[in-house]
Amino acid sequence: RVDEVGKFKEIVELLELEKVLDREIKLLSGGELQRVAIAAVALREVDVYMFDEPSSYLDVKQRLKAAKLIRRVASWSKTVVVAEHDLAVLDYMSDHVCILYGKPGVYGIVSKPHGVRNGINIYLEGYLPEENLKFRREPVKYFYTAREEAPLEERMASWGDLEKRLGDFTLQVRAGEIYRGEIIGILGPNGIGKTTMVKLLAGILEPDSGYVATQHLKISYKPQYIAPKTSKTVREVLEGLSEGILSDPWFKAEVFEPLTLEPLLDQPVDTLSGGELQRVAIAACIAQEAELYLFDEPSAHLDVEQRLAVARVIRRVTEKRRAATFVVEHDLIAMDLIADRLMVFSGEPGVKGMANPPTSLRKGMNQFLREVGITFRRDPSTGRPRANKEGSWLDRHQKEIGEYFYAVVSEEEGGEE
Repeated sequence: RVDEVGKFKEIVELLELEKVLDREIKLLSGGELQRVAIAAVALREVDVYMFDEPSSYLDVKQRLKAAKLIRRVASWSKTVVVAEHDLAVLDYMSDHVCILYGKPGVYGIVSKPHGVRNGINIYLEGYLPEENLKFRREPVKYFYTAREEAPLEERMASWGDLEKRLGDFTLQVRAGEIYRGEIIGILGPNGIGKTTMVKLLAGILEPDSGYVATQHLKISYKPQYIAPKTSKTVREVLEGLSEGILSDPWFKAEVFEPLTLEPLLDQPVDTLSGGELQRVAIAACIAQEAELYLFDEPSAHLDVEQRLAVARVIRRVTEKRRAATFVVEHDLIAMDLIADRLMVFSGEPGVKGMANPPTSLRKGMNQFLREVGITFRRDPSTGRPRANKEGSWLDRHQKEIGEYFYAVVSEEEGGEE
């Protein structure tokens, strides 16, 4: 009914909407509804297209496909405006960016437009040169080279080849291990068994075959879905998990302040918004001294600033406590900041999932992005991952040599906006 541009089939296939075309709108999941809404906007014949947080409710694969579509809409000589928290998606879609800064709930200021590379770099640096204004206490830095070359320490936990059946869904897991001080990222589409894997590691589920050797460890788990069942205040919940934690100088500096928990302390947990509840759940997980931390989608419901803060918090906690950590994440920028190695999940959502053994960040991302058809490079000045525009020289070159993630390029090559 809304196809005014004659691209119904193309857009439905790109967003993988074939299976929901005959389903009632009220029966769609959040992710399905988001993709239908994106398609409905793209199918209109207008001069200006506006997308507000198009990656919300979408898994990493769906986010990149939605970004491909929005980029394609711009190629029709149309104007496109996007508000987005996922920096990798924003980078891929945009030609120019405006930075919004200020005090949430009080005031906001919009900067002049910048080329997408410089604009995101300015945002991560936290300093607007034309205004001589600093809006972040410390810049976001990428230390990927040191992490990739760091030797693995003591093995903390291991698992054998596993199989777990849940109704009509079957998850198969290849054997692997995690080391002290290491963070393993878990990457893959929705409905492929990532949460099931985390529950196997936590001991909540038992495998039908194989073994998980984590029983000897003290484990702290932040689940994907947080359902508060208490009217206790945030202060009471955190102090109940670890007495005196709010007066601990390290916790206050490295967790409490970066997660901006001060305004929430005396609020009942069951009155918090999704983003507030997520930050409290992350703090509650960290408040417990553990050897193995499990975070399932910690950036869900968070804005870009909070996602970057959470990534830094998780890394610092893992290093400080010499623990081992698993993180399920759909935000590629956050994953790049957090993970030392990756477990990539593939298969048919809702039917069968296959978890590959942990591999290097570069190999794991390369494996995943090959399926999506998007290439990334390292920004030469900051080291952050940048999505190449579809069809650009770097995109074609990296696909030809099979390096979807990441080529490290010179300043001249990296200047593509």
